[in-house]
Amino acid sequence: MATQHLSPLSVPYRVLQRGGSIVAALGFALATGGFSLPFAGITGPLVLVGLASLFAIALVAYEFAYYRRFTYELTADTFDIESGVFARRNREIPLGRIQNVDISRNVIQRAMGIAAVSFETAGGTETEAKLRFVSFEEAKRLQRELGRLKRGESADEDADTPVAEELFKLEGRELGILGALSFDFRVPGIIFLFFSGSLTVVTSLFPSDLGPVVVVLGTFVLLLLVILASWITGAAIAIVNYYGFRLVQSADELQYERGLLQRYDGSIPFDKVQTLTIADNPLKRWAGYATLLVETAGYAPGQGDSGSSRGSEAAVPIASRERIEDLVNDIEPVGSPDFRRPPKRTRRRYFGRYSIVIGAATAVLSVAGSVASLGLPWYAPLALIPVAAVAAHYKWKHRGLWLGENHVVTRNGVLKRETKIVPYYRIQTVIDSRTIFQRRLRLATVTIDTAGSLSLGGQDAAAVDIDTDYADELRDELESRLRVAVAAHRQGRVGIGADDELSVTESVEQSKSEQDGTADTAHSDPDDAVDNAADGATDGPSDDATDDADPFVWDTASDDNSK
Repeated sequence: MATQHLSPLSVPYRVLQRGGSIVAALGFALATGGFSLPFAGITGPLVLVGLASLFAIALVAYEFAYYRRFTYELTADTFDIESGVFARRNREIPLGRIQNVDISRNVIQRAMGIAAVSFETAGGTETEAKLRFVSFEEAKRLQRELGRLKRGESADEDADTPVAEELFKLEGRELGILGALSFDFRVPGIIFLFFSGSLTVVTSLFPSDLGPVVVVLGTFVLLLLVILASWITGAAIAIVNYYGFRLVQSADELQYERGLLQRYDGSIPFDKVQTLTIADNPLKRWAGYATLLVETAGYAPGQGDSGSSRGSEAAVPIASRERIEDLVNDIEPVGSPDFRRPPKRTRRRYFGRYSIVIGAATAVLSVAGSVASLGLPWYAPLALIPVAAVAAHYKWKHRGLWLGENHVVTRNGVLKRETKIVPYYRIQTVIDSRTIFQRRLRLATVTIDTAGSLSLGGQDAAAVDIDTDYADELRDELESRLRVAVAAHRQGRVGIGADDELSVTESVEQSKSEQDGTADTAHSDPDDAVDNAADGATDGPSDDATDDADPFVWDTASDDNSK
């Protein structure tokens, strides 16, 4: 492939992009009196026009020079970029390191027929390289060519590649449901930060002789407004982000398109998939819907363009549970897990947590009432003790672990329930942690870490609050299955059954020393360990009572280990 330049249309677009923001800033400064002209009369505006003209000429000249001096070339082994107007920079990115080629286009870019192309690498925290801007046809060609070269195919073989199969398309009804079930929980914090005096404004609308009733009504109205704003904002963001969403499967990757104002076109390589996560909440479970998240090695699709932090992004934002289950088995044939729940004694642990919170609320209300003489019933939070017992039961009920033939599957959470599917050969580290509170009940947490997850953030698959004896067995079992799975994966096998274990014994012994470093089991210091993150924000003290009727077959659980 010969050396290529950016699209000529990138020059006027970048001029308008840079110049528009500067002109807006100057206009604001003039309107607010940020600075005054040193010349009076007609001379002042003429000087201003002259300076603006010189600035425009310099900006156009710079962007044209940037366009002329920016070249790229896709070779058989590397993607080479030369750039820089005053200081030159040459980059050679090995094709093996490039994980994704993502394309993004906003409304103006789509009208002009240009696109930004981002090249993401495994393990990178930011975009490795970006072309701003090339024609949309050139962007798609680069995406196809990179995939062909990474597969080692010739141009003729690429022409014979089967047409990608559409796996999922978000219909209008599903998009509406996605918006209706979406909330932006950042809104309450923003409202509290910028409108902390809103309570006074709201309560001023009520007659002053209502006394304490004004406070109650004002708080209630403000709470409703915050909830409404969170729902409207979340719905708008979800619809804008996932408008026209579709997912197709090619020979070795998933390709997606989404977005209304900003259109994204990217891929999820199968060989980079680390974890599949099925996420839902009580409302989605009641309606029979769920979300599928795909986590790859150090990269989430769209993160380079959206600026989001490392982590999963929805491969399917919402769909019926049956469709999600079918899609998961298309990507990773996991079957139908039968979860093993933690011991029943863990419910005492959860009930104790909630009771401590209720007791603290009661004490605070009692002290506040005696100091301020508010006359509030300090004992009111004690009415939540029966709710705490129910919440503890549901928290136990929604936790589970299943060891399949080729995958380990965990489930945690109530308000945000996550079912994580991890192939054995993707396991990096098995971490056994036991806090001082867990040790009292002979409990432990076993975390399954992968290359794409963040264990400190509580994003890993984890068997939470399992019996300590079983935790010891689980660590050994996972390490053993990892070795067999890695040996089978190296031989190009799809699954690992009993016959496979016999056939790869020699490979296991040969690779054992290497895998000991890859799959080390770390037993953390219990005195220094923090309580497992899965007990935190992803859980909550409520659930819908219809969960037993959940049509998703993965909700079954075994009580064989309950004590």
